[in-house]
Amino acid sequence: MRFVSLTAVAALAILTAAPAVAQDTIKIGIVVEATGPNAEAGVFTLNGAKLALEEINAAGGVLGKRLELKPEDNQSTNPGTVLAFSKLFGEKGIVSIIGPIRSTQIQAASPTIAKAGIPTMIGGTDPSLTKVNNRWVFRGRPNDSYSSRVIADFGVNTLKKRKWATVHSTDAFGSGGMNALAASLKTLGITPVLVQGYTNNSQDFTPVVLAVKKSGADIIGTYMTNSPDVGIFAKQLRQLGVSADWVGSPSLVSVTAMELAGPALNGVHSVADFTPDASAESKAYTAKYKAAYKLDPDVYSSWAYDAMRILARAIGDAKSTEPEAIRKGIVGIQGWKGVEGTYSFDDKGDGLRGYNVVRIDNGKVGFIKHIDFKD
Repeated sequence: MRFVSLTAVAALAILTAAPAVAQDTIKIGIVVEATGPNAEAGVFTLNGAKLALEEINAAGGVLGKRLELKPEDNQSTNPGTVLAFSKLFGEKGIVSIIGPIRSTQIQAASPTIAKAGIPTMIGGTDPSLTKVNNRWVFRGRPNDSYSSRVIADFGVNTLKKRKWATVHSTDAFGSGGMNALAASLKTLGITPVLVQGYTNNSQDFTPVVLAVKKSGADIIGTYMTNSPDVGIFAKQLRQLGVSADWVGSPSLVSVTAMELAGPALNGVHSVADFTPDASAESKAYTAKYKAAYKLDPDVYSSWAYDAMRILARAIGDAKSTEPEAIRKGIVGIQGWKGVEGTYSFDDKGDGLRGYNVVRIDNGKVGFIKHIDFKD
């Protein structure tokens, strides 16, 4: 695979080792996977947040002050995430935080976030994350109650497939997505012939692939958390002769997954909250990101870019850095066009209600259509 030119831990070191900025700044923390198995995703996350930060500061900052980014490594683990949040919450002057994209990490840190009472943007898509009586989390992506409806509808009504196998990570994201997909398929009169879980960071998916093959499924629906797992599963799926259609969650179209899987992902469909050709905003962002980093962007960078801009807008609208004021500013954002879609926040913290349907061919992601929901 092609490794990115700057590792997350190196980027983190550059940010934390930079000369001290003036005290008259607005500090925003970011919990990032700088080390561990998801460190490559952490590069994209930092890149997206940093690109937004630079644009905001170049335009004059917020409330007459420059934004300052304070990163903290979570080591790609749940305990590391809780520790990273605790460190940022304990640092003087942090007014809000951009959390991780992993639902399982947000689930682990949610009590810490609730206790701290500091507005936190999250990228996890497990629907339950905004329904646990935590008024300080705000989602910068659509949740999986929407992705599951798009996956089911596209697979049944467009691809005309009714014999489903579902494969999912057993973490919060994968289990939540599997449950949502089962419910969406049920409304279409379908019960999967196979529901198969696996543990994150598996190195051998042979038992899972053989179970899919034995089931006789003509379509696979997946909720896979980590991009490297997607790459391994895709290769072994094709090596063992499974040719069923496949519609999966956004990890299928991450840069890491596509580079690892290579031709094994050809013809696969995915839902994606970010794809370069979905809107004028996503096209402009893609051009800026590639110019800045000489890399193609993916969801890890796009959601962090939007999260930073949402926080800046909320602080500006509130004319304050007080937690309650920022919270009110975020919930007040309605009809705002970001890279991920058009945001209209509800009082639970959800801002997006739609997904793109895309197809991978020869290492390229092709946009098919965007589907939005009202509820």
